[in-house]
Amino acid sequence: MAEVNKTNAMRLLDKTKTPYEIHAYDPEDGQIHGTAVAEKIGKPPEKVFKTLVAHQGAAVFVFVIPVAAELDLKLAAKAAGVKKVEMLPLKDLLNRTGYIRGGCSPVGMKKLYPTFLDSSAEDLDRILVSAGKIGLQMELAPLALAEQVKGKFVPLVRLEGIEGE
Repeated sequence: MAEVNKTNAMRLLDKTKTPYEIHAYDPEDGQIHGTAVAEKIGKPPEKVFKTLVAHQGAAVFVFVIPVAAELDLKLAAKAAGVKKVEMLPLKDLLNRTGYIRGGCSPVGMKKLYPTFLDSSAEDLDRILVSAGKIGLQMELAPLALAEQVKGKFVPLVRLEGIEGE
């Protein structure tokens, strides 16, 4: 693989000596949605996770779920300890997180927001999340990711949409 410019997420993992592996893919075809990314890097979709950012008023929350799943907003609000959450408007994503859609990593945001990982990640040895740039995914142990972002494992997705449940 060609030399990869380090992203904020990668620099933070390096700083804490958290082991990870980078997987690069070509985003030029415009296919940056999770299942396409999983296919491009040759990984099963249940091991590839997307980072979603939601809010309630000024409070921001980060949710990390399997790419083929849909965030259950009621479960997300319950996890965050609030009545209701809604997705952060796309126009606010870069300003709040430092990342753009398709390249949003749970690691290295502008602030350390309350972060929740879907409980399905807890049973996996390794998962993949964005490395902070479209075209880069990082593979690491879910417990190491949770430790890095001070995240909690909680149910976050509707089970009827997940195969194997």
